[in-house]
Amino acid sequence: MKKHYSKKAGLAPGTIVHVGEARTERPKITLINYDRNNYEERVVEDIETCFLCKDSSSVTWINIDGVHQVDIVEKIGTHCGLHPLVMEDIVHTDQRPKMEEFESYIYLVLKMLQFDDATAAVTTEQVSIILGPSFILSFQEDEGDTFEPVRERLRNSKGRIRSVGPSYLAYALMDSIVDNYFIVLEKIGEFLELLEEDMIENPTPEILEDIHGIKKEIIYLRRSVWPLREVISRLERSESPLIEKVTMEFLKDLYDHTIRIIETAETYRDITSGIMDVYLSSVSNKMNEVMKTLTIIATIFIPLTFIAGVYGMNFEHMPELGWKWGYPAAWIAMLLVSVSMLMYFRRKKWL
Repeated sequence: MKKHYSKKAGLAPGTIVHVGEARTERPKITLINYDRNNYEERVVEDIETCFLCKDSSSVTWINIDGVHQVDIVEKIGTHCGLHPLVMEDIVHTDQRPKMEEFESYIYLVLKMLQFDDATAAVTTEQVSIILGPSFILSFQEDEGDTFEPVRERLRNSKGRIRSVGPSYLAYALMDSIVDNYFIVLEKIGEFLELLEEDMIENPTPEILEDIHGIKKEIIYLRRSVWPLREVISRLERSESPLIEKVTMEFLKDLYDHTIRIIETAETYRDITSGIMDVYLSSVSNKMNEVMKTLTIIATIFIPLTFIAGVYGMNFEHMPELGWKWGYPAAWIAMLLVSVSMLMYFRRKKWL
C-alpha cells in the first residue's frame, strides 16, 4: 500500500493530514448508547449528532469507519478535548501499537489483521481507540472489522458487558482484535502444512517464492503483536481511574493471549526457516541424483569409447581388421562390458 509521507514534510506538529490508502467513500459513523437496561444503535449522517448524547450514566460508543476525511476526526477530537498530536496519529495510519495516557482519556493504537487466502498475505488496518470516562471512540481505516461479536453481546446483553463501564468495552474490543490473531495464525499454519507437502513432492522455484512470502508475513505479524504486549502490560500497571478494577483481571488474561501469539509466531518463523532448509536440501539431493545418473552413464561409455577408439585407428597391420567376425566381436565385447558394469553398480547399490 502506497503511503504519501511527503504530505507531512515541513508541517507543524499536530497538523492533521491523512497518511494512508487513498479513499473516496464517505466515512460510516455508528453510534451505540447503552446501559444495563437500555440499548440503542444507529448509523448517523454527521458527527454533530453524536454530540447530543450527554447522559453520563450510560456508555456511548462512537465508531468511525474511515479516517481519510480529517474534518470528522478534527470535529470529534475538538469536542472530546483530544490533543492535536493524538488527532494527528489517528489519521496517520502507520503507527505502531502504543498507549498514551492523558488526564481525561487513554489513547490506544492497535493493528487489526486479516489473512487473504488468495494471496497468502496478511492485510493490516490501524484501529485507534479513545477510552474516556463514559465513552469509547474507535477509528478504523475501512468498513468491516472483527467487532461484530462485541456488538452482538451488547445487543443481546450477554455477559457483563452491559453492566460494566467503558473500560470493559475497550477491553472487549482489544480482545476481539487479539482473538482474530489466532485465526490468522491458524490459516498461516495450514498454509505452511500445504507448502511443506508440495515442497517434499516437487520443490520448484515457485514454492521458494511462497516460502519467502509467508516468512515475510510472519515477521510482519510479529512486529504488529510484539508492541501490543507492552501496551497491555502498561494498561495492567496503570493507576488511571478510567480503568475499573474488574477490567484489570481480564487484561491479565489478554496479556497471556499476546504471549501465546508471539510464541506461536516465533514457532512458525522457525518452521519456515526449517522448510527453507528442507527445500535447499531437496534441490541439492535432486541435483545429486541427476549428477549421479550422468556420472554412471559417462562411466559406462568410457570403456566403450576406448574400444571404439582402438578399433577406429586406421593402421594397416591390425590383426582384427581383417577378421571376418571382428565387427560382431567388438559389439559383443562392448555389450559385455556394459552389462558387467551395470551389475557391479547395482551390487554396490549405486543404482
